[in-house]
Amino acid sequence: EVQLVESGGGLVQPGGSLRLSCAASGFSVSSNAMSWVRQAPGKGLEWVSAISTGGLRTRYTDSVKGRFTTSRDDAQNTLYLQMNSLKPEDTAVYYCAKYNWDLRLFERSSWGQGTQVTVSS
Repeated sequence: EVQLVESGGGLVQPGGSLRLSCAASGFSVSSNAMSWVRQAPGKGLEWVSAISTGGLRTRYTDSVKGRFTTSRDDAQNTLYLQMNSLKPEDTAVYYCAKYNWDLRLFERSSWGQGTQVTVSS
């Protein structure tokens, strides 16, 4: 059974940092491109970032470029999202998902419970 478990969210002040983790089971992260997706209150899903199989290439939505960094530890079967210089508009539930690198689409077949990130003073 494919499972994704996100963690690391919390309440942080504007300008602060958080590191999210996504622990995968039931499949090998090393064989997949992976992504982070978020959903702000009252809004739809927004793709945030992606990392290629092997981790040599990354992509980011414009609003997080230069502030967020996606990485992976294939030995731990875990995906990470380092978020710096956080802004109130980054407030959302963050999910990890498999990603189709060529089609630039995240897969919604398996979702974890997400982790809440709240940026507020």
